[in-house]
Amino acid sequence: MSFKGKVVVITGGGRGIGKCMMEQFTRAGAFVAVIDIAPGPVYSDFYYRGDIADQSILEDFTNQVIARYGKVDYLINNAAVSLWGILSDLKYDEFMYVLQVGTVAPYMLTKLLLPYFTDGAAIVNISSTRSFMSQPDTESYAAAKGGITSLTHALAISLGGRVRVNCISPGWIDKTGTEWSVEDREQHPAKRLGRPLDVARLAMFLCSEESSFITGQDIVVDGGMSKLMIYNEDFGWKYEPDPNEPRYRY
Repeated sequence: MSFKGKVVVITGGGRGIGKCMMEQFTRAGAFVAVIDIAPGPVYSDFYYRGDIADQSILEDFTNQVIARYGKVDYLINNAAVSLWGILSDLKYDEFMYVLQVGTVAPYMLTKLLLPYFTDGAAIVNISSTRSFMSQPDTESYAAAKGGITSLTHALAISLGGRVRVNCISPGWIDKTGTEWSVEDREQHPAKRLGRPLDVARLAMFLCSEESSFITGQDIVVDGGMSKLMIYNEDFGWKYEPDPNEPRYRY
Protein backbone atom coordinates (compact mmCIF):
# COMPACT_ATOMS: atom_id res chain seq x y z
CA MET A 1 0.00 0.00 0.00
CA SER A 2 1.22 3.48 -0.84
CA PHE A 3 0.71 6.34 1.59
CA LYS A 4 2.79 8.86 -0.30
CA GLY A 5 2.19 12.37 1.03
CA LYS A 6 -0.18 11.22 3.77
CA VAL A 7 0.23 12.54 7.31
CA VAL A 8 0.04 9.95 10.08
CA VAL A 9 -0.02 10.79 13.79
CA ILE A 10 1.02 7.95 16.11
CA THR A 11 1.01 8.08 19.91
CA GLY A 12 3.51 5.85 21.67
CA GLY A 13 5.49 5.52 18.46
CA GLY A 14 8.92 5.28 20.03
CA ARG A 15 8.94 1.60 20.88
CA GLY A 16 7.31 -1.75 20.17
CA ILE A 17 4.17 -1.81 18.04
CA GLY A 18 4.10 1.96 17.67
CA LYS A 19 7.67 2.09 16.39
CA CYS A 20 6.94 -0.69 13.90
CA MET A 21 3.92 1.23 12.60
CA MET A 22 5.99 4.38 12.28
CA GLU A 23 8.61 2.52 10.26
CA GLN A 24 6.07 0.86 7.96
CA PHE A 25 4.14 4.04 7.21
CA THR A 26 7.40 5.89 6.57
CA ARG A 27 8.53 3.22 4.11
CA ALA A 28 5.16 3.56 2.36
CA GLY A 29 5.81 7.25 1.76
CA ALA A 30 3.92 8.88 4.62
CA PHE A 31 4.99 11.72 6.87
CA VAL A 32 4.78 10.39 10.42
CA ALA A 33 4.43 12.55 13.52
CA VAL A 34 5.10 10.66 16.75
CA ILE A 35 4.48 11.59 20.36
CA ASP A 36 6.00 9.45 23.09
CA ILE A 37 7.26 9.94 26.63
CA ALA A 38 10.49 8.09 25.76
CA PRO A 39 13.45 9.46 23.77
CA GLY A 40 12.77 9.12 20.06
CA PRO A 41 14.58 7.45 17.17
CA VAL A 42 16.50 9.86 14.98
CA TYR A 43 14.80 8.69 11.77
CA SER A 44 11.31 9.81 12.76
CA ASP A 45 10.00 12.61 10.51
CA PHE A 46 8.69 14.53 13.52
CA TYR A 47 9.16 13.27 17.06
CA TYR A 48 7.64 15.07 20.04
CA ARG A 49 8.64 13.93 23.50
CA GLY A 50 5.84 14.42 26.00
CA ASP A 51 3.27 12.80 28.28
CA ILE A 52 -0.14 12.51 26.60
CA ALA A 53 -1.84 12.44 30.01
CA ASP A 54 -1.15 16.18 30.12
CA GLN A 55 -3.74 18.24 28.20
CA SER A 56 -1.29 21.09 27.56
CA ILE A 57 1.13 18.63 25.96
CA LEU A 58 -1.61 17.35 23.64
CA GLU A 59 -2.50 20.90 22.66
CA ASP A 60 1.10 21.88 21.98
CA PHE A 61 1.75 18.69 20.01
CA THR A 62 -1.37 19.31 17.89
CA ASN A 63 -0.32 22.90 17.20
CA GLN A 64 3.12 21.78 16.07
CA VAL A 65 1.74 19.01 13.85
CA ILE A 66 -0.65 21.41 12.11
CA ALA A 67 2.00 24.11 11.77
CA ARG A 68 4.28 21.57 10.13
CA TYR A 69 1.84 19.66 7.89
CA GLY A 70 -1.43 21.62 7.83
CA LYS A 71 -3.53 18.44 7.85
CA VAL A 72 -3.90 14.94 9.29
CA ASP A 73 -4.93 11.89 7.29
CA TYR A 74 -4.65 9.17 9.93
CA LEU A 75 -4.50 9.07 13.72
CA ILE A 76 -3.30 5.95 15.51
CA ASN A 77 -3.92 5.98 19.25
CA ASN A 78 -1.36 3.41 20.35
CA ALA A 79 0.14 4.72 23.61
CA ALA A 80 -0.72 2.89 26.81
CA VAL A 81 0.67 2.30 30.28
CA SER A 82 0.07 -0.60 32.65
CA LEU A 83 0.32 -0.36 36.42
CA TRP A 84 -0.49 -3.75 37.86
CA GLY A 85 -1.17 -4.29 41.54
CA ILE A 86 -3.70 -5.75 43.91
CA LEU A 87 -6.60 -3.55 44.95
CA SER A 88 -4.99 -2.50 48.19
CA ASP A 89 -1.80 -1.33 46.44
CA LEU A 90 -2.90 0.67 43.41
CA LYS A 91 -3.55 4.30 44.34
CA TYR A 92 -6.33 6.50 43.01
CA ASP A 93 -4.04 8.79 41.03
CA GLU A 94 -2.19 5.80 39.54
CA PHE A 95 -5.45 4.25 38.34
CA MET A 96 -6.54 7.59 36.89
CA TYR A 97 -3.21 8.05 35.12
CA VAL A 98 -3.64 4.74 33.28
CA LEU A 99 -7.10 5.87 32.14
CA GLN A 100 -5.80 9.30 31.11
CA VAL A 101 -3.15 7.79 28.86
CA GLY A 102 -5.22 4.91 27.51
CA THR A 103 -8.70 6.40 27.06
CA VAL A 104 -8.90 10.13 27.78
CA ALA A 105 -5.93 11.14 25.62
CA PRO A 106 -7.26 9.35 22.49
CA TYR A 107 -10.57 11.18 22.90
CA MET A 108 -8.91 14.57 23.43
CA LEU A 109 -6.45 14.11 20.56
CA THR A 110 -9.31 13.18 18.24
CA LYS A 111 -11.15 16.31 19.34
CA LEU A 112 -8.10 18.55 18.83
CA LEU A 113 -7.32 17.15 15.38
CA LEU A 114 -10.91 17.00 14.15
CA PRO A 115 -10.85 20.30 12.22
CA TYR A 116 -7.77 19.13 10.30
CA PHE A 117 -8.79 15.63 9.19
CA THR A 118 -8.85 15.26 5.40
CA ASP A 119 -11.47 13.52 3.29
CA GLY A 120 -11.06 9.79 3.72
CA ALA A 121 -9.41 10.19 7.11
CA ALA A 122 -9.25 7.28 9.53
CA ILE A 123 -8.55 6.65 13.19
CA VAL A 124 -7.14 3.35 14.44
CA ASN A 125 -7.22 2.71 18.19
CA ILE A 126 -4.96 0.04 19.67
CA SER A 127 -6.77 -1.83 22.41
CA SER A 128 -6.01 -5.32 23.74
CA THR A 129 -7.61 -8.70 24.31
CA ARG A 130 -7.47 -7.62 27.96
CA SER A 131 -10.50 -5.47 27.21
CA PHE A 132 -12.56 -8.67 27.42
CA MET A 133 -10.37 -11.18 29.29
CA SER A 134 -7.98 -10.79 32.24
CA GLN A 135 -5.35 -12.06 34.59
CA PRO A 136 -5.51 -11.16 38.28
CA ASP A 137 -4.60 -7.63 39.37
CA THR A 138 -4.87 -5.95 35.96
CA GLU A 139 -7.91 -3.74 36.65
CA SER A 140 -6.51 -0.37 35.55
CA TYR A 141 -5.11 -1.66 32.26
CA ALA A 142 -8.26 -3.68 31.50
CA ALA A 143 -10.43 -0.64 32.26
CA ALA A 144 -8.36 1.58 29.96
CA LYS A 145 -8.49 -0.95 27.14
CA GLY A 146 -12.20 -1.52 27.64
CA GLY A 147 -12.60 2.24 27.47
CA ILE A 148 -10.79 2.68 24.17
CA THR A 149 -12.67 -0.25 22.64
CA SER A 150 -15.99 1.36 23.53
CA LEU A 151 -14.71 4.78 22.51
CA THR A 152 -14.08 3.30 19.05
CA HIS A 153 -17.69 2.53 18.20
CA ALA A 154 -18.91 5.73 19.87
CA LEU A 155 -16.58 7.88 17.75
CA ALA A 156 -17.40 5.87 14.62
CA ILE A 157 -21.05 6.86 15.00
CA SER A 158 -20.37 10.48 15.94
CA LEU A 159 -17.90 10.93 13.07
CA GLY A 160 -19.84 8.88 10.52
CA GLY A 161 -19.35 10.19 7.00
CA ARG A 162 -16.32 12.19 8.03
CA VAL A 163 -13.76 9.91 9.72
CA ARG A 164 -13.76 6.13 9.94
CA VAL A 165 -12.80 4.76 13.37
CA ASN A 166 -11.69 1.20 14.04
CA CYS A 167 -9.88 -0.72 16.77
CA ILE A 168 -7.24 -3.46 16.90
CA SER A 169 -7.02 -5.74 19.94
CA PRO A 170 -3.67 -7.54 19.98
CA GLY A 171 -2.98 -10.56 22.12
CA TRP A 172 0.55 -11.66 22.99
CA ILE A 173 2.82 -9.62 20.73
CA ASP A 174 6.53 -10.25 21.18
CA LYS A 175 8.27 -6.87 21.00
CA THR A 176 11.71 -8.13 22.06
CA GLY A 177 12.63 -10.87 19.59
CA THR A 178 12.97 -13.32 22.48
CA GLU A 179 13.20 -17.03 21.68
CA TRP A 180 10.16 -18.19 23.62
CA SER A 181 9.51 -21.77 24.69
CA VAL A 182 7.79 -24.37 22.56
CA GLU A 183 4.89 -24.28 25.01
CA ASP A 184 4.51 -20.51 24.63
CA ARG A 185 4.31 -20.88 20.87
CA GLU A 186 2.27 -24.06 20.62
CA GLN A 187 -0.50 -22.87 22.97
CA HIS A 188 -1.54 -20.44 20.23
CA PRO A 189 -3.79 -21.96 17.55
CA ALA A 190 -1.60 -20.11 15.03
CA LYS A 191 1.41 -21.91 16.56
CA ARG A 192 3.49 -18.79 17.05
CA LEU A 193 3.54 -15.55 19.00
CA GLY A 194 2.45 -12.31 17.43
CA ARG A 195 4.85 -9.78 15.98
CA PRO A 196 4.52 -5.98 15.84
CA LEU A 197 4.32 -6.26 12.06
CA ASP A 198 1.08 -8.27 12.42
CA VAL A 199 -0.52 -5.22 14.02
CA ALA A 200 1.16 -2.67 11.78
CA ARG A 201 -0.07 -4.32 8.58
CA LEU A 202 -3.64 -4.37 9.85
CA ALA A 203 -3.42 -0.73 10.94
CA MET A 204 -2.28 0.20 7.44
CA PHE A 205 -5.16 -1.72 5.90
CA LEU A 206 -7.67 0.00 8.19
CA CYS A 207 -6.28 3.38 7.15
CA SER A 208 -6.35 2.57 3.44
CA GLU A 209 -9.18 2.96 0.94
CA GLU A 210 -9.37 -0.83 0.75
CA SER A 211 -11.21 -0.74 4.10
CA SER A 212 -13.54 2.16 3.24
CA PHE A 213 -16.66 0.16 4.23
CA ILE A 214 -15.28 -0.81 7.65
CA THR A 215 -15.90 1.42 10.67
CA GLY A 216 -16.71 0.96 14.35
CA GLN A 217 -15.09 -2.48 14.45
CA ASP A 218 -12.73 -4.15 16.93
CA ILE A 219 -10.47 -6.67 15.20
CA VAL A 220 -8.63 -9.20 17.36
CA VAL A 221 -5.05 -10.15 16.44
CA ASP A 222 -4.09 -12.88 18.90
CA GLY A 223 -3.30 -16.03 16.94
CA GLY A 224 -6.66 -17.47 18.01
CA MET A 225 -5.87 -17.58 21.74
CA SER A 226 -9.11 -15.92 22.86
CA LYS A 227 -11.09 -18.59 20.96
CA LEU A 228 -9.35 -21.55 22.61
CA MET A 229 -11.35 -23.16 25.44
CA ILE A 230 -9.25 -24.95 28.06
CA TYR A 231 -10.67 -26.99 30.93
CA ASN A 232 -8.99 -28.85 33.75
CA GLU A 233 -6.79 -31.65 32.36
CA ASP A 234 -7.09 -30.39 28.77
CA PHE A 235 -3.83 -30.28 26.78
CA GLY A 236 -1.90 -31.62 29.76
CA TRP A 237 -2.96 -28.66 31.93
CA LYS A 238 -4.24 -29.23 35.45
CA TYR A 239 -5.66 -26.59 37.73
CA GLU A 240 -4.20 -26.85 41.23
CA PRO A 241 -5.47 -24.02 43.45
CA ASP A 242 -3.22 -22.87 46.26
CA PRO A 243 -5.06 -23.51 49.54
CA ASN A 244 -3.12 -20.65 51.14
CA GLU A 245 -4.11 -18.12 48.46
CA PRO A 246 -7.18 -16.07 49.41
CA ARG A 247 -9.97 -16.19 46.86
CA TYR A 248 -10.38 -12.42 46.87
CA ARG A 249 -7.62 -9.86 47.35
CA TYR A 250 -8.39 -6.54 49.01
